Amino acid sequence: MRRKPVSERFKGRHYEPEIILCCVRWYLRYSLSYRDLEEMMQERGLSADHTTIYRWVQCYAKELERRIRPFLRTPNGSWRTDETYIKIRGQWHYLYRAVDKYGDTIDFYLSKTRDTEAAKRFFSKAMKQNGCPYVVTSDKNPAYPAAIDELKQEGKLPGKVVLRQVKYLNNIVEQDHRRIKRKARHAMGYFSYETANNTIGGFEIMQMIFKGQLNCLCDNNTAQDYKNFIHRQFGLAEAC
Repeated sequence: MRRKPVSERFKGRHYEPEIILCCVRWYLRYSLSYRDLEEMMQERGLSADHTTIYRWVQCYAKELERRIRPFLRTPNGSWRTDETYIKIRGQWHYLYRAVDKYGDTIDFYLSKTRDTEAAKRFFSKAMKQNGCPYVVTSDKNPAYPAAIDELKQEGKLPGKVVLRQVKYLNNIVEQDHRRIKRKARHAMGYFSYETANNTIGGFEIMQMIFKGQLNCLCDNNTAQDYKNFIHRQFGLAEAC
């Protein structure tokens, strides 16, 4: 599908695309609040209200995830899965996440429930993007064996896939949760499923970029390289 020119993609915005993407990148990458970014922009002589920055994040975090996904390398087939908690409108929701045995992020899924159907939706989403695993490691959550059995019966998962419910092998994904949780705390909770999903998707994709999961860049890239890569995906020229 043909990409829209930059003027259309940022149509109606009162700030240059570079400024908008700078705020979006910084919010998704670092543990900053919207008010932190408002103050940081004020120091640079720019009056961008925190609610305006919030709208930028909601608009472009989702777009960033969509544009970056095709450039991610295929993860290892040994998946480590786990859930953590995210509060939306005062209610706890479940954030399903998976990394491979090397710590590369595979995918995430935000759910209101923690049951077999939620686990199946999570695996289906992850496999659509990354193919099938050959082994899945989880904790003792009984939803995982049931979900994997049903996916095998439906022909969506090969019968040879092995499930290991060994908690200590999941330390790598449990530690990885902390990076997302640390950023989510600055949001002070979310007011809808959509805003939570958009924002967390942005957190996750920036995490993947800075973990070095892009298959089109080398292993020793700088923050400037990542910035220029993101700008290219939005049709912007590289920074000098």
